[in-house]
Amino acid sequence: MIDNLIDVADSVSPQLSALIERCVNDSVAEQPITLVQVRTFMTDLLPDSFNEAERMHHFGVGESILDELDGLIKEYGEDALAVDFSNITASEALSQVIEAVVNDDNRENPPTLADVRKNMNTGLLSRLVGDGVLEDDEDDSLVAEIESLITRYGANVRAEEFMRHE
Repeated sequence: MIDNLIDVADSVSPQLSALIERCVNDSVAEQPITLVQVRTFMTDLLPDSFNEAERMHHFGVGESILDELDGLIKEYGEDALAVDFSNITASEALSQVIEAVVNDDNRENPPTLADVRKNMNTGLLSRLVGDGVLEDDEDDSLVAEIESLITRYGANVRAEEFMRHE
């Protein structure tokens, strides 16, 4: 069975996604970080004068990160897990590896992160280096990146969910 990531992360701004990711990664809490904890973290970093200015009307300015976060809290609740709102994409190099696995004509099902790791460990990286798609010094960082994604999201998540589309 293939797990799917929550689609709501696609609608979160890159700035808020980065803030959420930082909070999740830097946390020493025993429980998963919630949206309200991210908000507390954010407001604790800001001076009181800025917090007051955030409450004022924005003239000709787009939604602030705090406004966006408040909207998510209102829509999904204070206890919503912050990690579900972090839009994680693979690096450009790992996206190329994932794309190579996705485009494999011998595949019957969409590849998972475990499938990508298996292909990486059985010669795909060497082939992509030989084809000039990857640099020869990228393989160690790519293995670490795929392992990190698997640790965080599980081996059975569809790999395509992490592809960078630029």
